[in-house]
Amino acid sequence: MRRGEIPRSREAYGASLRIAFPAMVEMVSITLMGMIDTVMVGRLDSYGIAVSAVGLTIQPRMIFLAVFFALNVAVTAIIARNKGAGDMDAVRSCLRIALVLNIFLGVGVTATSVMLARPMMLLAGAQADTIEPATSYFRISSYSLLLQIMTMTICAAQRACGNTKITMKVNVVAKVISVALNFLLIEGRFGFPRMEVEGAAWSTVIAAFVAFSLAVVSIMRKDSVFRLSKNDNFRFDMPMLKNVARLTLGGFVEQVGLRVGFFLYALVVANLGTEEFAAHLITMQLMALSFTFADGIGIATTSLVGQNLGKKRPDLSIMYGKIGLRLAIMVAAVLSLVCILIRFRFPMLFTPYEGIIETAAGLILILAVIMPIQTAQVVMGGSLRGAGDTRFVAITMVITVGILRPLGGFLITYPLGFGLTGAWFAILFDQSIRLVMLLTRFVRGKWIV
Repeated sequence: MRRGEIPRSREAYGASLRIAFPAMVEMVSITLMGMIDTVMVGRLDSYGIAVSAVGLTIQPRMIFLAVFFALNVAVTAIIARNKGAGDMDAVRSCLRIALVLNIFLGVGVTATSVMLARPMMLLAGAQADTIEPATSYFRISSYSLLLQIMTMTICAAQRACGNTKITMKVNVVAKVISVALNFLLIEGRFGFPRMEVEGAAWSTVIAAFVAFSLAVVSIMRKDSVFRLSKNDNFRFDMPMLKNVARLTLGGFVEQVGLRVGFFLYALVVANLGTEEFAAHLITMQLMALSFTFADGIGIATTSLVGQNLGKKRPDLSIMYGKIGLRLAIMVAAVLSLVCILIRFRFPMLFTPYEGIIETAAGLILILAVIMPIQTAQVVMGGSLRGAGDTRFVAITMVITVGILRPLGGFLITYPLGFGLTGAWFAILFDQSIRLVMLLTRFVRGKWIV
């Protein structure tokens, strides 16, 4: 399938790492600072009530954002391919359409999430001891939804062009501000009021405003690839709108499957009790950290696969997909070893309660097995998304995350009696099936168009 000169290994890996490294730094930094936030909240009590309350808001929030995640998948695929083809008018048109859609849809989503805060928390499995702080956190943090939606789309567009240094600066600066405000507001330091969980929520709102401001500046600069300004024509380009809608539909099916699956799975775990759910959330923090490495490499792979398809070089797209897979597996091997070594010390960062620490340590051993599988499937999914093969990725996610994970989690946890350990075996099963499906699709090459 070779269609031209192939770069040397050092050049090819260098191209991947130039995009992947800032993305990994961004994702890892955000996740680490998110862990610091969780540690601060966790210190409010010894029984995991505050941690569980904040954790309960995650999946409902992701459900409200599902359509915007789907839109960003379309934005990434379209902009990457048009950037490779050198059609910068199409690149700018795609971003303008996405931003207008964000404004119209984002206002409605924000209003709905504020009004339905308490019912959503009850549906998420909040117990008598977590319902009030969970509702308060969810309602306040929902004020930042529109800002976050706009920022995510701008960052998705920048990543599609390989500008991961810009998105790194936007998100890391905002997260540093969030951590600083949490330090001041959660427990009330240096004269600031003690606001506990509500303080963490307001920190999220302020940080979202900072991130949005930085993101807007990045696309309005004269040297920006996008060079958007208030004088641009924001009328819809109908052919581009149809293309965005087509890819968004596939991404939306994926996001609905993901969010419903995650929501049902979280409900399965939440019903085990507050202590078990706290141990689960602590382990999920470590899983999220490992995911960020894979996600950073996946971002580079998505960009390079899409851009080279735009250049009519599918041979290079295949090459960069394989390079991303190799990098991800090497990183995962190191992370798995680290997990085994810190399995007891890591939970101690979040709680002094021995029962939660012991439970989380056992879950981390299962996570060490999951990590290489997770990183590989994330990169393969990124390759297919970069090619615009969002439909197959959506089908895969619906089957594995939307059906297999919650169903398997319920069966292994309750009827088979494995409890929380069984719920994590369901994650291992889900990730394995997903990797097989995505890798088979990539190897067969049906995504090359």
